Amino acid sequence: MTLRPVFIDHTSERGGAELALRRMLSAPADWHPALVCPPARETDAYAGLPSTVAVERRGPAQRSRVDSGSTAIGAARLAFGMLRSLIAVVRSPSVRRADVLVANTSRSSVYAAVAGLITRKPVVVHIRDLVQPEAIGGLATTLLRRIVLPRAAGIVANSRASLATVTPFLSGRCLTEVIPSPSGLQRRSAPEIRDRVTRVGLVARIDPWKGQDLLLRAFVEAFPVSTIQLVFFGAAAFGTDDYLARLRALAKEIGAEDRVTFAGHVDDVTDAIDQLDVCVQCSVRPEPLGQNVLQYLAAGKPTIVADEGGPVEWVRDNENGLVFRARDASSLASCLRRLAEEHELRERLAVAALSTPGLSTDAEVTARMGSFLTRVVEAA
Repeated sequence: MTLRPVFIDHTSERGGAELALRRMLSAPADWHPALVCPPARETDAYAGLPSTVAVERRGPAQRSRVDSGSTAIGAARLAFGMLRSLIAVVRSPSVRRADVLVANTSRSSVYAAVAGLITRKPVVVHIRDLVQPEAIGGLATTLLRRIVLPRAAGIVANSRASLATVTPFLSGRCLTEVIPSPSGLQRRSAPEIRDRVTRVGLVARIDPWKGQDLLLRAFVEAFPVSTIQLVFFGAAAFGTDDYLARLRALAKEIGAEDRVTFAGHVDDVTDAIDQLDVCVQCSVRPEPLGQNVLQYLAAGKPTIVADEGGPVEWVRDNENGLVFRARDASSLASCLRRLAEEHELRERLAVAALSTPGLSTDAEVTARMGSFLTRVVEAA
């Protein structure tokens, strides 16, 4: 029998989880998937999915923590929104026909878990972040630990670091597997290393925890007088427009305005990465995975990452990339200078990046997901 998974998301706006799921649903696979998500308000991550995917647009778009606020009124808004989403999911024809429900995000997992109880469907939760208050907020952490995780039939985590934050709260019957998120990886035979560094960059949405301000300060420290350019690929999302304004003001304040480009959202991530000579991940709290890190490595780019979270499961210092002390601008600046000054180092790291064990295409990741979901259904 062909597997019938239903993926549930709390939003249709472009975010890392949504773009990853779009890649998975667009990859060839031996299943009949469906997607239940709210209508898009601004940008639609799920536009243009293959006709083989049944898409049901139902339920409200969940507010972000920024939009909702941290007061009792904000919590009430979140609760009311999730109740409406629960009703929409339970009424979904695709859900009634499903073999398994897959919550694509932490927020959707709250009502997906209850929907699974009501419909008697096994629920798999995709853990894409560290389930800790500093990462997803105190309320979300409590809901996952007390309601969602103990009832999950399966957990797919994007890294060992993510899985470790949920393991103590799972039942003994819950199946688990670490599967990196689909990142649009394309295997290359050899890296393209230019003679000198002209562009350093970060591919990530504009968000305070992604550390664009840290990279900006490190860039100026590393190259106080230089023609090297710093490029930020990614748009402000989920209520972070004020942070983008602060970044622009900071670039002007420290005299780097003419050397910094805010390129905004890009659909072609591969092309954006190809424009860079050095690629950076510099989140200021532990990154659960960092799809951008996998994309950097698969592109054969000299890569710098912070020394915590999921990225260091992929990048080994001075072997296939450089690792700096998290939140330390001077440490990051030192890595930037090394790569700019040492052509042989850039070349060696780039070659090793392409050979990083575990880098997988979207089709390979999707096949692993299908196999895991089948195991969950058979065990239910």
